[in-house]
Amino acid sequence: MHLVIPFAAPLSEAGQQALSDLALPVLDALLARLTAADRNEGDEYQLSPPHERVLARALGWQGADGTLPWAARAAAVDGLDTGDLAWGLLSPVHWQIGREHLTMDDPEALALDAAESRAAFDAVRPLFESEGWLCAWGAPTRWYVAHETLADLPTASLDRVIGRNPDLWMPEHPAARFVKRLQNEVQMLLYTHALNDAREAAGREPLNSFWLSGCGVPQVERNAAPRMLDALRAPALREDWAAWAEAWRALDDGPLREALVQARQGAALRLSLCGERHAQDFVLQPRGVVAALRSRLQRPQAARLMAAL
Repeated sequence: MHLVIPFAAPLSEAGQQALSDLALPVLDALLARLTAADRNEGDEYQLSPPHERVLARALGWQGADGTLPWAARAAAVDGLDTGDLAWGLLSPVHWQIGREHLTMDDPEALALDAAESRAAFDAVRPLFESEGWLCAWGAPTRWYVAHETLADLPTASLDRVIGRNPDLWMPEHPAARFVKRLQNEVQMLLYTHALNDAREAAGREPLNSFWLSGCGVPQVERNAAPRMLDALRAPALREDWAAWAEAWRALDDGPLREALVQARQGAALRLSLCGERHAQDFVLQPRGVVAALRSRLQRPQAARLMAAL
């Protein structure tokens, strides 16, 4: 069993306070039985967040920062024949325009239904196809594009950009300038689209841009994917730390309690705790009686360990 917990530890002051107040007795008991193993070091400015780096390593993938082919993987799950093309995930989004900078909302916050999404997709696809790009619709918040320039284009994960200024996450890459131009053209097209007129009349946020991410050519998955426990993601991205703490307590009393039972039975286990900078793995390894007893008597406090992520 390999469990991965993204957004286990926030960096913001309010998030760190919520973490310090958090009691996770099951995780404490589990960590007392596990041994610290691999640590994936990084920083909060990397395009690929720690949980994506951990997943890529578990799958046996190779790739530089921001060039892991998540789009091709998601497209295959959505039933598309990806072949050996270089794919990118085109997420329809709402950009909030402030007095000093932009902020990108979570695509899911648009609550697009299939009809709305397809109408917007059909409107913007000629802009891409006229430049020789292949376009495909996968789901309301998952559109796909394929083009040779996406093979080595580094892009920031949605999980890095949501709630932040998207302009700061555009890479310095020749192909990125073309993407930026397309973003401007899409914004102008959608500004007067009947879909957004209807949404705004109903008091809903307009769909006014897109974010490109997960670019690259499909890679073979050499190992089974770990189990991603992503209940912390949504509250962390919207900085709802009360809901984040509640989600942590639910993980502690649910999947982590199940993992503790298995650990007590000696089952193979790997746990990856992922923050915004680093990821730390813990594994179940045989230990002597004295070492095991000492570890359980001196249980690590999970919150203290996660503060270093």
